[in-house]
Amino acid sequence: MTRAALDRLPQGQRRLLRPAPAAPGTPMLATLSARRDFDEGWIFERKLDGVRVLASRRQGEPRLLSRSGKPLNATYPEVVEASAAQECPDSMVDGELVALRRGRTDFALLQRRMGLTAPEAVRASAVRVTYYLFDLLLLDGFDTTRLPLRARKALLRDAFDFRPPLRFTPHRNRYDPALLDEACARGWEGLIAKRADAPYAHRRSGDWLKLKCSGGQEFVICGFTAPAGQRVGFGALLLGYHQDGRLRYAGKVGTGYDTATLRSLRRRLDGLEQEQPPLPAAEVRERAVHWVRPDLVAQVAFTEWTTAGLLRHPRDLGLRDGKPAHEVVREQPAGRTG
Repeated sequence: MTRAALDRLPQGQRRLLRPAPAAPGTPMLATLSARRDFDEGWIFERKLDGVRVLASRRQGEPRLLSRSGKPLNATYPEVVEASAAQECPDSMVDGELVALRRGRTDFALLQRRMGLTAPEAVRASAVRVTYYLFDLLLLDGFDTTRLPLRARKALLRDAFDFRPPLRFTPHRNRYDPALLDEACARGWEGLIAKRADAPYAHRRSGDWLKLKCSGGQEFVICGFTAPAGQRVGFGALLLGYHQDGRLRYAGKVGTGYDTATLRSLRRRLDGLEQEQPPLPAAEVRERAVHWVRPDLVAQVAFTEWTTAGLLRHPRDLGLRDGKPAHEVVREQPAGRTG
């Protein structure tokens, strides 16, 4: 079936196929954009708030990898089983693994499942995951990344059996301003605009654009303050981002935690504590700061940046274990036209 799908490709597209590489490469990443003018050469997918996962089968052996290459088979065995049940023994797909609450992706809910590896803990978890597939990198031993996106998505839809926990990521072929407004009204993160004829690039690319509903991005955890009153764990996290080869202060975030998270995160922070600040201490006005090695990355929602370069109304959404801390920069949206 999968070879027949490849054989049905136009001759010009068949010439783009190559033998599959030994290593998967890094995932293609989207660029934050304020652009709102698109022609018919773009498609639009829902922006999902979960963890990026590459799922491969080589010689029939299923394997899940995080964005940074961390193996995830033990954490999401139901996805491994669904991958193993597919007809094609040699394939690789790209997608987002999420936890859904009333139809919306809920990263805080997903965090209850992330990091679990013991079989008994995974079985005991009440968190059910869904794996949204949106791209095809390899099929029947052939590298498909040079094909246009529309062709890759058509092959993906034909080659896979989409039963829970697997879902195909649908898309819209036309854009109008109401499309993003509708996504935001539904409580989505936003949209991903993708150039329909573009190949898959193993890097961040302007062929994929993030159209966000509200402010939010990853930040490096640089320190924390002590808890006050009845609070446990810590008071607030001190956040930073990389700019010109050093960390810059972005402000603090003290909301978005339950008691269990405050305690568990404090244990991780204690293991990273150091005397020297990883960013200029003069930029931080907090007292009694505990500095930490800048290894952990937090996802933070906020309304806007202040004129002083700090976050307004930040709220912590959880750790991003798959994002290397050295890659965290201040996201700057591209222009609205082009």
